Amino acid sequence: MSRQLHIVGAGLAGLSAALRGLEAGYTVSLYEASGQAGGRCRSYTDTTLGITLDNGNHLLLSGNRETLAYLERIGAQDTLTGPERACFPFLDLASGESWSLQPGYLMPWSAARRAPGTSAADYLPWRLLTAGPEAIVADCLPPGTALERVWRPLLVSALNTPLEQASARLAGRLLRETLLRGETACRPLVARDSLGASFVDPALAVLEKAGATVRFHERLTGLDVTTERIDYLSFGDRRVMLAADDAIILALPAEPASAFLGLDMPLDHQPIVNGHFRIDTDGLPGGEAFLGLVGGTAEWLFHRHGLISTTTSAATVLAERPAGEIAALLWQDITRTLALPADHALPPYRIVKEKRATLAQTSAMALLRHGAETRWKNLALAGDWTDTGLPCTIESAVRSGRLAVEALS
Repeated sequence: MSRQLHIVGAGLAGLSAALRGLEAGYTVSLYEASGQAGGRCRSYTDTTLGITLDNGNHLLLSGNRETLAYLERIGAQDTLTGPERACFPFLDLASGESWSLQPGYLMPWSAARRAPGTSAADYLPWRLLTAGPEAIVADCLPPGTALERVWRPLLVSALNTPLEQASARLAGRLLRETLLRGETACRPLVARDSLGASFVDPALAVLEKAGATVRFHERLTGLDVTTERIDYLSFGDRRVMLAADDAIILALPAEPASAFLGLDMPLDHQPIVNGHFRIDTDGLPGGEAFLGLVGGTAEWLFHRHGLISTTTSAATVLAERPAGEIAALLWQDITRTLALPADHALPPYRIVKEKRATLAQTSAMALLRHGAETRWKNLALAGDWTDTGLPCTIESAVRSGRLAVEALS
């Protein structure tokens, strides 16, 4: 009889751990507190807009090798779309200038591949790549055009933390896996239909076919942490007893995991605000699948299936404003971007505030991140917040699932 692996949390980290657990020979049981899998990478039907929405917009890169391998495992490798070459279009809403960042095979970049007003040397951020554990991004990048047109848009969205607070070491690790590996690692990718259709539904189908058990509306309420091994899991009035060879992966957000286990790490969070606007996108000017914006409230704009969506990261101030005010600000950016008439009526919209989108990825957080292993012999941790070597991203979440299963072997 195979060993049982109990995974608490069915976000991407939990789904990744479940797939890896099956490959390692476990019988897998997956428990999720809510009524659906995916965590912050979920999709749902919005009744106001009458369309499937993603909880947030996610831009992947072809250098996200663990994520692409995850999609291949679940047969969803063809559900992402993006340009054939590494190309990031941008628009400066203040000046009207537009450009495309196009990472080349080798550094430095030619003038045609970089932002106006920047030099090839601006794309060699050596201080980020050699930063110490306490360094912050803003101290490693000189002020000027490159900071505002290149590094701030890219790194704030990747770290979801103001550059004046963000860990330089995490930023450097991210660049080593993407930008510094050249064009083949920098091609942008987005879910063609929805996050659920790419990352969640196919994974659940694979797990079901393999005989894994997935239980929804199962909220962990307790576990025995007084001995060397975890002997049981409590879900309300129901207790799951563990056999001697059974193992557990807690794939929970940082705060509940820390509360259950008494972990000592910073738990400050940063919000992300997404705006979704239902509008006919056929024939609109500026019809990039995605577009980086400088000088506005929105930082990224996405087109898909009659929907225009925006994303603003590290949005502490914005998230405190009423949804109607946020929608008006974002709609101003959209009308300017798409050259719509200034009096174009505000269409039906949905503002999504993910106030605890990720941990604040400061140097203190990076120093105190917890690895997959724990002091309990049969318990490991997974989640984008664990020490995967990367910022809290989809790639980090997927990687953490593998690391958790490996920690139990």
